[in-house]
This record gives sequence, C-alpha cells and structure tokens, in this order.
Amino acid sequence: MKLSTLQALVAAIEEGSLRGAAKRVGVSQPALTKMIRELEIELAAPLLVRTSQGVLPTAQGQVMFEHALKVSQELLAAIDQVRQLGGDMRGELNIGAVPVAVMLLIPETLRTFGQAFPHIKLRVSEELYIAQLQRLRSGQVDMAVGGIPQGLSSGEFVTEPLMTTSMVVVVRKGSPRAQATSLSALADAKWVYTGASTVTGYAQQLFERHGLQAPPVGAVVNSTVALLSLVGSGDYVGLMPKQIAEHPLAASLISVVPVAESGLPLTVGAIIRSDSVVSPAIRHFIAHLHRAAHQLNKLS
Repeated sequence: MKLSTLQALVAAIEEGSLRGAAKRVGVSQPALTKMIRELEIELAAPLLVRTSQGVLPTAQGQVMFEHALKVSQELLAAIDQVRQLGGDMRGELNIGAVPVAVMLLIPETLRTFGQAFPHIKLRVSEELYIAQLQRLRSGQVDMAVGGIPQGLSSGEFVTEPLMTTSMVVVVRKGSPRAQATSLSALADAKWVYTGASTVTGYAQQLFERHGLQAPPVGAVVNSTVALLSLVGSGDYVGLMPKQIAEHPLAASLISVVPVAESGLPLTVGAIIRSDSVVSPAIRHFIAHLHRAAHQLNKLS
C-alpha cells in the first residue's frame, strides 16, 4: 500500500470528484482512477461510489479516508520536524483557538512569530471547547489555545497555562434581568450553556461554585456567534469572558449583569496531545504565546 495511493483517495473524497483529485495530486484522471481501483482490489472492498455529481466514500472508504488522512498528516509533520531540527524553520502549524484567545493573544503572537519565522505557514481556526478537543484528538490541529477545563485528562493532553480571565453573566441590552444583583435572582432564567456538555457547562460550574443548584438549560451552543445571537435577541442568560463581553461589538447587544457573586475564573492555555512529538515550531509558538500573555498582563 503506497502513500501516493492513500493521498489519491484522500484527495478524491475531499474534492468530491476524480477530476479535481487528479488535478490536486498532479496526475491524469485515468491514472488516479487506476490507483484507487488498485487500492480497492488490495482491500477487497469498494471505497468510492460514483454519482452524477462526483464521488462519495462508502462506509469502508470513510474508514480508510480517516486513517489515510491521519497517516498523511503525521508524515508531513514528521518531515517538517526533521527539517526544523536541522535549522530549516519551514512547515505549517494548525492552531485552534477560543474567541478570547483570538482576540487577546493570537494577534500579537502571529505578529512576533511571523517576524521570527516567516517561512512557517500558520492556520488559525476559531472554535470553542468541544470542537477544539475533537480536532486535537484527530490531529486536525497541532495545538489548541483555550480554556483549560477541570478534569482534563493529563494522560491524553499536556497543558501550558498562559492567562486567566473571568466568565461574567450577560443578558440582552435592556433586559429587566440586567438589574439582577445575585445569581439566585437568575436561577429561574433560561441559560445558554457553553462547554463540554450540560453536565460540565460553565453555567453549572458557576452556580455550584457558589453553592447553588444549576439553572435550567435553555440551549447548548459551541459558537460565540450563536451565544451572542441567543442572548442578544432573546430572554436568555449566558456566560462570556469579561474581555469579550466588554468589547464594543458585543456591548452593543448585551449587558454584564452586576451580580454580587464573583465570575467563574478560567485559565486559558496551550493544549497539545501528550502522545505528539513537540516540534521546534510548536515550542517557539508557545514561547511567543507567553510573550503575548506577558504584554497583556502589563497592560491590564
């Protein structure tokens, strides 16, 4: 089984067409079709279904695609690491970051890291907790920059704390609930939960921290835009990092509720898989994250 054949399968499934896949891998369409057919014969299983609109993976093809994608990514990462260890700082880093990190840490990190290592290609995707860990587990991102949750498996992940923030209570602009002075006054409200699940969501953690029963779940989201939309246009209550809640764009839609209880503290850090080989590029990126966090602390 050749790597080039696996890459042909990955290209076909990602492109959704044999023509597009052939162009991407730099071979003719008949040659690519032959490569995939040879792989199907070797595995004694159909991998693609031809449709009028292109190709789709079979169940067997999807399994093979997921493993082939991981193999390809790991090989490319290994090549980058070998070159970087030899002093050739080239390659690619894929970073998943939560909105507060994208707002406060990533811009300065990209500026200084980009100046120091102009030949490292950076891809940054904004996503919340659930998507971050899923993509980290699958190898789609090399590192996550986000809230370090309680109970995160140290056997699976390694964390590097960078900064702390506070999750504050927010409601829509003009809501009567904006005058609440305690969490108990909001206990009957519909809360938007963000986090791993309703079992470990930030709202539940905040209430339990102050000895209160968790509030009812109005909705569960994994998107800052969805959180802003629900809270900003409805009768929902949510939690949001203080820096985002006070940003002019968010402040035009929502208000921070002045409850007497302290907000939920959250440590933002770099998270990598414990079984991954930490490349020089990742080590340097973490160092630049620390530099950005230090600058932020000096300004606050």
